[in-house]
Amino acid sequence: MDELKDIKFEPDDFELIGDKQNIMIDEVEPARPLWKDVLGRFMENKGALIGIILIIIITLLAIFAPIFSKFTYDGVDTAATNIAPNATHWFGTDAFGRDLWARLWTGTRISLIIAIVAVIIDIVVGMTYGLISGYFGGLVDVILQRIQEIINSIPTLVVLTILLTVMKPSLTTVIIALIFTEWIPMSRITRAQVLKVKEDEFVLASRTLGASNFFIIFREILPNIFGQLIIMSMMTIPNAIFYEAYLAFVGLGLTVPRASLGTLINDGFENFLVYPYQMLIPSLVLAILMLSFNLFGDGLRDALDPTMKEM
Repeated sequence: MDELKDIKFEPDDFELIGDKQNIMIDEVEPARPLWKDVLGRFMENKGALIGIILIIIITLLAIFAPIFSKFTYDGVDTAATNIAPNATHWFGTDAFGRDLWARLWTGTRISLIIAIVAVIIDIVVGMTYGLISGYFGGLVDVILQRIQEIINSIPTLVVLTILLTVMKPSLTTVIIALIFTEWIPMSRITRAQVLKVKEDEFVLASRTLGASNFFIIFREILPNIFGQLIIMSMMTIPNAIFYEAYLAFVGLGLTVPRASLGTLINDGFENFLVYPYQMLIPSLVLAILMLSFNLFGDGLRDALDPTMKEM
C-alpha cells in the first residue's frame, strides 16, 4: 500500500482513443425505412419463407398448368377411365376419363379465386364496418353491433341453403354466401383496434385542429392499425379455402363439370378404396396450400408486430 502512494500519474500517461475533437459528438445511425425492418424480420422466419415459396409455386401451377396441358378439365374420354398416374396422365384420370392434372390445377385456381374474394370482402365490408362502429361509438355502435350479432347467429350453412332455393350451385353462390358472414371476424378485430387507438394523443390533436371524421378515420387511425388488419386478412384465406372445400364435399359447391379442390376430394372419396390417388392428390394440395397460408400469416404477424411473438 505504501508503494502505491508513491505512484504519480503524468498528463501523458493516458491517451484518449479516437478523435479528441469529436469525442462529444453522438453517432447517429442512418435512418432505416419501416419496410426494410419488416422485410428483414420476415426473411429471418424460415417457416414464412417456405410458406410464401409454396404459395407462389402453387399459384403459378394453377395459372399456367391448365394452359399448357394438352387435356382440358372437362374433356371426357370413356376409353381412359380410372387410369393410374403415368407419363401421359401425370395424376391419372377419373371415372369419366378426365385428366386429373388439368382438373386439379383448374380447381386450385377456383379455390385461390375464392380466397382472393374473401380478402376483398374482409377489407371492403368488414374493415369499413368495424371502423365506423368503433370510431363513432354510442348509438351507432350499438345498432351496428346488434345487426352483426343477428347476422352471425344465422349458421352459414342455413344461409347457403336458402340461397340455393333461388340460385343454382355455382361459384357466384359460394361468393354470395361468403359476403353474408365472412366479414364479421374482420369487423370485430377492426372495431377493437379502433377503440384502442381513437383516444390517443395524435387523434385528439387532429380532432382539436378541426379535422373531419373521414380524415381522422382514414388518415390517422387506419394507418396505425393496418398491420393488424393485413394479418387478419391473411388468416382468413385458409378458412375461405376450407369453407369452399367443405361446401363442395357436402354437395353444395360447384356443379359438374366445374372443378375445385373440394369437388375433386368429394369425387375421389367415392372411389377411395379402389383408386386412392383420386382423393389423396387433391387432399395433399389442399393441405399444403392451407399450411402455407398459415405459415405466411404467422410470419407476417411476427414481422409487422414483433411483440406478438412473445404473447
